[in-house]
Amino acid sequence: MPIDITSFDFTACGEEMYRLLAELFPLCRSITGDGVRETLRIIQGQIPLRLVEVPTGTQVFDWTVPREWAIRDAHISDSNGKRIVDFRSNNLHVVGYSVPVDRTISLAELQNHLYSLETMPDAIPYVTSYYQERWGFCLTHRQRSGLPDGEYRVFIDSELKDGHLTYGELIIPGETDREIFLSTYVCHPSMANNELSGPVVATMLARWIMSRPRRFTYRIVFVPETIGSLTYLSRNLDRMKESIVAGFNLTCIGDDRAYSFLPSRSGSTLADRAALNILGHKHPDFIRYSFLDRGSDERQYCSPGVDLPVVSVMRSKYREYPEYHTSLDNLDLVTPAGLQGGFSAVRDCLELLENNRVYRTTCLGEPQLGRRGLFPTVGTRDSHSQVADMLNVLAYADGTNDLIDISNTIQAPVGRLYPIIGKLAAAGLLVEQAADLSSRDVVEAGV
Repeated sequence: MPIDITSFDFTACGEEMYRLLAELFPLCRSITGDGVRETLRIIQGQIPLRLVEVPTGTQVFDWTVPREWAIRDAHISDSNGKRIVDFRSNNLHVVGYSVPVDRTISLAELQNHLYSLETMPDAIPYVTSYYQERWGFCLTHRQRSGLPDGEYRVFIDSELKDGHLTYGELIIPGETDREIFLSTYVCHPSMANNELSGPVVATMLARWIMSRPRRFTYRIVFVPETIGSLTYLSRNLDRMKESIVAGFNLTCIGDDRAYSFLPSRSGSTLADRAALNILGHKHPDFIRYSFLDRGSDERQYCSPGVDLPVVSVMRSKYREYPEYHTSLDNLDLVTPAGLQGGFSAVRDCLELLENNRVYRTTCLGEPQLGRRGLFPTVGTRDSHSQVADMLNVLAYADGTNDLIDISNTIQAPVGRLYPIIGKLAAAGLLVEQAADLSSRDVVEAGV
């Protein structure tokens, strides 16, 4: 049942996100198939997501939508018929997109189809082969090292067939047709931080966005990574290039470790500026990566000719934490507090974008704050700081600086400036600089 957004406490929604994540965790997802559809249907219980099916063989730029993969069962059995590796106990045990097989083979031949991590002997690795037909099993290196000589039955009940790639889309209209874009992926099996933290945070952000009127229109998509983002771009690129002013790729955003930031290709978009402002003030120990460290759908959204202003705000970045792409990326790694922190960081970025304006002072010289009730009658350390912030805002509100510029220049968090902007505007000392919102360049400059 959808949450009640009229009374829901979005400052304490970590437990709600974690419950949704735990519900989604057992599903066997891939880049196509029923696991993706079931994931999106469960999310539809939270937000009004529209599901789109794109047929096998559809050309999407330089790629083609692949055949759909279905898997029902898989196992390795020893000579006594005992299942020693079982897909039903952990869906990471099967190489993604494995073709069907039912054979009895020697251990030596079996080893050619096994995958394990010698450096992480108790972890099951996540392995895929989407675009070249093969079959295989993944297991812990400790178990692999203990396999005795003999014969083994390998059985994979799977199917590759013409079908569809499925993605979900939600458009939330705002006061303008200028858009903020959120993208997350739904194509990995049971991994909590790398896979499911993004979709559950995106779902909660969608609920928060819908909880009150917004300035911007929001375009939110749940896609299979790479092939899904390419498919979505191939169908929507012209509109996206015209309308999107900032975007966020949501992934790896649910553990309790430091925050991470990966910029757009240019590194200077409105999304870059907003994210760096929020992280710099609220999470100053965040890790700043280069676009050269990319590895998720920002590869598509920021590619030449697409050039969307998309960044990634994460907790532990993909490929940079030890549990990544293994069975150790589980329900113990992601926590309600970690999800809450990830949600709050992106929410703060969106709040900044909603409130960001170019302002101009209406006074020549320093205004008299006292007669407008803006100067405290009792002087304290806090009141001095408030007056200093107020005067600093006015000093840089020259019609060229937006709120992000002012916050960066006077080194004050935007959350501290929101009420000051409101008071100055109410007193007639600050006005919003008129701007042509039909110009994407003006919007990206901060209006």
